[in-house]
Amino acid sequence: MQLNFDNFNFQVKTENNRNIIFDIVRKKYVELTPEEWVRQHCLHQLIKNGFPPGRISVERNLPNSKKRYDVAYLNAEGKPSLLVECKAPKVVISQKTLNQVAGYISLWDVPNILLTNGLHHYFFSRINNKLEIVQEFPAISRISD
Repeated sequence: MQLNFDNFNFQVKTENNRNIIFDIVRKKYVELTPEEWVRQHCLHQLIKNGFPPGRISVERNLPNSKKRYDVAYLNAEGKPSLLVECKAPKVVISQKTLNQVAGYISLWDVPNILLTNGLHHYFFSRINNKLEIVQEFPAISRISD
């Protein structure tokens, strides 16, 4: 499926009758699900937009929680500057998705949020304690370090 990202070359192969894709951040092959297809595009786009791969974290538990985030960019102090929630392309970004991310914000103080299903991207930045939508896909220059 064609997504709304730049074109990238991915390492995809079949192993044990399932498709897997190489994750450039985790440096290992992972199962290629529709959500993973979006996540891998997003990771490549973030890196192309200047985010150092060494500061990107993928699929880890939020602090003091069993909930897991998809992607986080950590600043030089190791604090989150951007949290990314990826959904499969067929999943509509809805109020339910926003509520899920709002729950993450309450657990982890993060100033920038990106929601994407690969077709539509919603980038929010906290300005004066309110999340305001920013029109462009995040670049490192927009994220406080």
